[in-house]
Amino acid sequence: MAEPTSTEAKPTRAYVIHPDLGTARTQRREPEHALAEAVALAHALPGIEIVGEEVARLRDPNPGMLFGKGKLAEIGARLTAVEAELVLIDGPVTPVQQRNLEKDWGVKLLDRTGLILEIFADRARTREGVLQVELAALSYQRTRLVRAWTHLERQRGGLGFVGGPGETQIEADRRAIDEQMTRLRRQLERVVKTRTLHRAARAKVPYLIVALVGYTNAGKSTLFNRMTGAEVMAKDMLFATLDPTMRAIRLPDARGGASGRKIILSDTVGFISDLPTELVAAFRATLEEVLEADLILHVRDISHPETEEQAADVAEILDSLGVDEDVELIEVWNKIDALSPDMRAALRRTDARTEGVQAVSALSGEGLEDLVAAIDAHLSRALDEPREAAVLRLDFSDGRRRAWLHEAGVVEREEAGEDGLTLHLRWTARQKAGFEALDQPDA
Repeated sequence: MAEPTSTEAKPTRAYVIHPDLGTARTQRREPEHALAEAVALAHALPGIEIVGEEVARLRDPNPGMLFGKGKLAEIGARLTAVEAELVLIDGPVTPVQQRNLEKDWGVKLLDRTGLILEIFADRARTREGVLQVELAALSYQRTRLVRAWTHLERQRGGLGFVGGPGETQIEADRRAIDEQMTRLRRQLERVVKTRTLHRAARAKVPYLIVALVGYTNAGKSTLFNRMTGAEVMAKDMLFATLDPTMRAIRLPDARGGASGRKIILSDTVGFISDLPTELVAAFRATLEEVLEADLILHVRDISHPETEEQAADVAEILDSLGVDEDVELIEVWNKIDALSPDMRAALRRTDARTEGVQAVSALSGEGLEDLVAAIDAHLSRALDEPREAAVLRLDFSDGRRRAWLHEAGVVEREEAGEDGLTLHLRWTARQKAGFEALDQPDA
C-alpha cells in the first residue's frame, strides 16, 4: 500500500542579503540592523523559511551582476549548501542584474521593492487597499518590462504577484498592463470618491481626529486596541496591519468619568525606510487621513537600537505628504516594558519634563493615563481659536442640530420660547462651518 503524501505546500527556502556599500552608503542605518529588518520583512511573508542571511560588502556595484566575480561565487556556494530557492536582496536590483543573478545562482530573486509589494499584496484587506497594491505592483512590473524588452531577455517571475512575462509577448503584455492600470485607476477614483463623501460626513460631526503614525512594528495597532477596545490585528511583525481603521472614543473627564471630549482615533499603515515610490504614491490617498488630523501621535519603538533613525524616516514621509508643521504632535515613546526598570524610570522622568513626549507601554498600559491627559491638553490648544458670540433660533423639532451644538460644547445658554428655542453660542469659525455643513447633502 502506498504511503499517503502530504498536499501541504512546503515553505520556500529563502536567503537574505543586505548589500553594504561601506563608506559610500547614504543610509543612516548600520548594515547589521538593516539586515535584521530585511529578515523581519521576509518573515512577514507567508510560506517563507529563512535558511541564511548575510551582509555582503560592496566597493562598487557591478552594473551587470551587482557583485564581483569572487563575491558572486562565494555567495553561490553558500546558496547551494543551504539549498536556497529564493534570494531576497535588501536593496534595488535592476532587471539585468536580476536576470544574471538568477541564471548564475539558479534561484528566484526579489529585491526590496518586490518583497514589500509581495507583503502588501498578502495583507491588503479593504477594496481600496487591494486596488492600491495592484496598481503599485503593475507600475513596478511595467518598468521592468520595458527594460527587459530592451535586452530581449526573459524575465523570471517572483513569488507569484510580482511576476514577469517572457520576451515573446512583452509588447502585448505592456499594453495589457497599461489597460489594467487604467481600469484600476478608474476603480480607485470611485472608491476614493466614496471615502471623500464619508470624510465630508464626518466633518459634520463635531469630533476631532487623532491619527496614529509611526515606523512599522512600533506598536500603533496595540496602542489603538488599548485605547479603543477594538480588535485590530496586532502582532510582532512588520506590516501586520495595512488598511486604515477609525474608531470614535470618548476621553475621560477631569474626574475620570465618561463625559469628556469625544474624538476619532485613526490607525494608519506603518512607515519604513526606502518605502518603494510606487507604494508611497499608491497609499497617498489612504494617508490623507493624517492630513485631516487635528493631532498626530507619532508612536516610536523606544526600545529599538535605531529608534532615532526610524523617527527621522517617519518625519521625512510626513513632510513628503505635506503635513502642516502647525499640526499638534505628540511623540509616544512606546514599548518601555522592554527596557530595564532603571531605563524605564528615567524615560518616565524625561517625559514629565518634556513637552510633547509621553513614555508608555501599550502592552501593559503603563503611562496611558498621562498620554490621554496630554491628548486632551493638546486638543484644547488646537481648539484655542478665536471665538465669536452668536444667537441662533431653532424649532423645537430640530433635535439633530440642537444635539450637534451641545455635543460641540458651544452652547452657553438656551431659552425656550413659544415658537422654539433661542441658543446663545460662542464658537470658532471651524465649528460654525461644521454646523452649516449639516444642511448640505452627503452626495
